[in-house]
Amino acid sequence: MAAGEGEDKKSQQHIVMLPFLAQGHLIPFLTLAGNLRRRFGAAVTVTIATTPLNARYLRAADPQNHIHIHELPFDSSDHDLPPAVENTEALPLRHVIKLFHASAALETPFRSLIRRISVADGRPPLCIISDVFTAWANDVAAATGTVNVVFSTGGAYGTAAYISLWQNLPHRTSSSDDGNFSLPGFPAAHQFHVSHLHPYLRAADGADDWSRFFQPQIGKSLKSFGWLCNTAAEIESLGFEILKNYVQKSVWCVGPLIIPARTAVAGIDSRTGKKFGVSPEDCLRWLDGQSEKSVLYISFGSQNTIGLSQMTELALGLEDSRFPFIWVLRPPAGFDVDGEFRREWLPAGFEERTARKNQGLLVRGWAPQVEILGHRSTAAFLSHCGWNSAVESLSQGVALIGWPLAAEQGYNCKLLAEEMGVCVELGRGAECEVGREEVRRVVETAAGGGRKAAEMRRRAAEVGRKIRAAVAEDGGGGSAWKALDDFIAAVGGRTNLIVP
Repeated sequence: MAAGEGEDKKSQQHIVMLPFLAQGHLIPFLTLAGNLRRRFGAAVTVTIATTPLNARYLRAADPQNHIHIHELPFDSSDHDLPPAVENTEALPLRHVIKLFHASAALETPFRSLIRRISVADGRPPLCIISDVFTAWANDVAAATGTVNVVFSTGGAYGTAAYISLWQNLPHRTSSSDDGNFSLPGFPAAHQFHVSHLHPYLRAADGADDWSRFFQPQIGKSLKSFGWLCNTAAEIESLGFEILKNYVQKSVWCVGPLIIPARTAVAGIDSRTGKKFGVSPEDCLRWLDGQSEKSVLYISFGSQNTIGLSQMTELALGLEDSRFPFIWVLRPPAGFDVDGEFRREWLPAGFEERTARKNQGLLVRGWAPQVEILGHRSTAAFLSHCGWNSAVESLSQGVALIGWPLAAEQGYNCKLLAEEMGVCVELGRGAECEVGREEVRRVVETAAGGGRKAAEMRRRAAEVGRKIRAAVAEDGGGGSAWKALDDFIAAVGGRTNLIVP
């Protein structure tokens, strides 16, 4: 051993991360892990523990191997799931709850991992950073002499609403006839509506499969040492206060964790491992040919989709609006979401007409979203309002049209529309009726030249400046980096870790 090597090993701290098995969770965890390494260098070793197929994706997304990836054994066939299913993206929504319950099987091998690390390092890890949905890590931390910190990959407002709704099911006891109800932890003026809730939550009674998973996990998460949140307090001041008061723990806002620009190797997106449906070069070339602030970008994320009739009306409304658009197509609800897209799912002649007029670019597969949102021609983003997509859009000053479909997306859309003023809602849920005339009207409102569109763009640009300031690294860094320092100081108070 070289001189000083033992001392370096002794001063190095180990952080072990445990994301849930979903793309929208894995990517923020990997980005957070990268930020820890960038901020603290060799003083911190970061290990992400996940299942073999998700580990393969993470390794592909981190080709320089700055982050240690540990595989936790998992066989989906043991849990009444199809073979080789280790991610929600590979499942229809009605089966996703099985994967949630199956993920608890990771506790035993994860506990063994923490013990092995403790033996190898001569002490327990500095901390575990777990997902809200893997909060059984609190039990592992307590048994192995460390602490667990919960990382919410969503924003503060959406996270607070999500955990309060599942814990309290307030819509079931509301006496309101109009569907509105108050949410524990939120100001009385912030009324929610049953249509904000996913059908599984709307029907939950505390004894159903969804409640039996979410309620215990959220309860455990509230016993953690503290919370990390993928947001910045300056863009979500209300949400931050609500979340902090609800969890009664320290909350460190270490985001938004913006995904870096993507690069392609042989047509594959290096950040996701997905095959591009259009090359970034061809996509940007098409955008270059459009007028500034004229293009509508449409994507419902990696797992969500709308129904066939909704898809038809959306297509017709887009054509009526005459706005140029890029639409990331996925099979409609009820079909294999990862299957091939069929031409008959769109109105007859739609693709040919919009291509001939240079109005539409239809993408079957993955699109270079970061680059599209950052292009001068992009005017607005029709989105499911997943938090990762929302902050990617706002970081570029692009306003949104919201059509939330699942998870906490309805609460995100409520925040973006009612609190931030950067979004107008088109639809709510996979069951809602949206007609072509409503599509045309909303697109014109959000992407056109009127007062409403100008005000949304102004507000989005303001939020974008705050996001970029929060994640800036110069001069000691913005609030995201300072929150990371404060977090490490809190969990490392009994160690000799030196913050640069």
